[in-house]
Amino acid sequence: MLEPVKFSTYHGGSREEGLLDFSASLNPYPPEWLDEMFERAKELSNRYPYYEELEEGLGELVGGQVTITAGITEALYLLGTLALRGRKVVIPRHTYGEYERVARIFGAEVVKGPNGPDKLAELVERDSVVFFCNPNNPDGRFYRVKELKPLLDAVEDRKALLILDEAFIDFVKDADSPERENIVKLRTFTKSYGLPGIRVGYVLGFSNAFRSVRMPWSIGSTGVAFLEFLLRDSFEHLRKTMPLIWREKERLEKGLRVKSDANFFIKRVGDAKEFAEALKRYGILVRSCESFSLPEFVRFSVRRPEENGRLIEAFRELGEGF
Repeated sequence: MLEPVKFSTYHGGSREEGLLDFSASLNPYPPEWLDEMFERAKELSNRYPYYEELEEGLGELVGGQVTITAGITEALYLLGTLALRGRKVVIPRHTYGEYERVARIFGAEVVKGPNGPDKLAELVERDSVVFFCNPNNPDGRFYRVKELKPLLDAVEDRKALLILDEAFIDFVKDADSPERENIVKLRTFTKSYGLPGIRVGYVLGFSNAFRSVRMPWSIGSTGVAFLEFLLRDSFEHLRKTMPLIWREKERLEKGLRVKSDANFFIKRVGDAKEFAEALKRYGILVRSCESFSLPEFVRFSVRRPEENGRLIEAFRELGEGF
C-alpha cells in the first residue's frame, strides 16, 4: 500500500475570488505580447513540445548552459533524484518550505540552521547539500557575493553542493551572483514576468545531469510559446517594469516602515493568522508566515500604485498594535 509523506508545505496565491492578492510576490505588469503568446500556444498545442533550440537561445541570453524546467519546483524534484538520497541536507530555519519537503521525500537527513551564510557555513559537512534562497523568501534579504563567501568557501572546501535559489533575483537592484563549480542555480520567470500559471524556469549548472532525468515535454505548448517571445524580448520587459516596482517598493518601505531587497516584505503584526483574516474585510489578501515558523509576521508584495495605496491605508486603519 502507498503511504502519504508526512510533511506538507503551504504556498501563497489567492484561492478565493474577489481579493486583491498581495500574497504572491509577482511582477504586477504583464508583458505587452501576452495575447500574441497565447495565440502562438494554440498553434503549438497539437504537437509535442520540444525546446532544445530555445534552451540554447536562453543559454546565450543568460550567459551559461541551462536546463529548462517547469519552474523551480520541477528542478527541486530533479535534484531529489540526482543528489538528495541518503545525504545530509542543510536548510536555513526561515525559508521556502519546499526544500525540506523534497529532502524528506527523498530520504535525506535534514539539518536546520541559521539564515545567515556565515553561521550556516558551520553546519556544512563533506558531501552534504546546502539550500540557500537569495534573496530569501519570506524576508527578502539579499546577500551579495562577498557576504556569501564564508558559505561558498565551506561548500568548496568540504566538497559539498550549494543549491542557490535565485527565484527573485530579477527584483534586486544591481544583483550579483557567485560563479563556482559546485553551485546549482535555480531561476524562474514565474515571478519576474508575473505568470505563475506558465511553468517555465531554468537551472544553471550540471546541465547534462539535469537533462538526463528531466521529464519530457514538461513545460507544454504555452511554455514553449512563452520562451519564443521571451527570446525576442531579450528581457526588455524587465528593464521597463523593474524601475516601476522599485519606486513603489520605496513607497511601501516609507509608508509601512519595512525593508527588503526584493519585491516583498514581512511585517510583525502580532497574530498573523488573525491579521490576515482582518485584511480580507478590506478585500486584501496577504500571506501569514506561520509556515515559515514566523507566526507573528505577514508577507506582502509590491503591486501597482493604487493597489499599494489601499494596502497602506488598510494597515493604518487596523493599527500597529493589532
